[in-house]
Amino acid sequence: SGVITGTFPFFRDFAFSFPCLSSVLSPPGLRIHEYLYFQVLSPGDIRYIFTATPAKDFGGVFNTRYDQIHLVPADPPEACGELNNGVFIQDQIALVERGGCSFLSKTRVIQEHGGRAVIIADNAYDNDSFYIEMIQDSSRRTADIPALFLLGRDGYMIRRSLEQHGLPWAVISIPVNVTSIPTYEMMQPPWTFW
Repeated sequence: SGVITGTFPFFRDFAFSFPCLSSVLSPPGLRIHEYLYFQVLSPGDIRYIFTATPAKDFGGVFNTRYDQIHLVPADPPEACGELNNGVFIQDQIALVERGGCSFLSKTRVIQEHGGRAVIIADNAYDNDSFYIEMIQDSSRRTADIPALFLLGRDGYMIRRSLEQHGLPWAVISIPVNVTSIPTYEMMQPPWTFW
């Protein structure tokens, strides 16, 4: 149950993902891509398992499994500076939108506000299949918290559900071990091809 991801020169920022069997060897130029999964527990209308990709060369790793932790949309969404809702991000996970500054800058802003991790959703709301490789910027700064990239459609649907329910955050479980869940029981977002 591995996944092959290839980075193609004409799409420098994109990593294309193709499901495959773990027994299949990677063709030249393709590599096995690392995925991390999380499940939204609340609100119920988006109670799905989502796929994210860790930053390539910065940020920490999940040493702890959080069974119930808040996923708090940053305000402002791009999180390139001081946050209006920083107090709610303390000891939680932030949902941030791509754009305005580097992935590393966003991660550092969330870390400075006491966040345990950051999930950065693509700002292309119709993106339901292309994972962008988040890389270090040229500043030589570092970040210690995990940083994950989320498809734009997934991020949009999570934020939309929270707005519709008037909720300040979602409750999630992260990371989720999907290898122990039978395929027919996987609660995958209906708008995303796995």
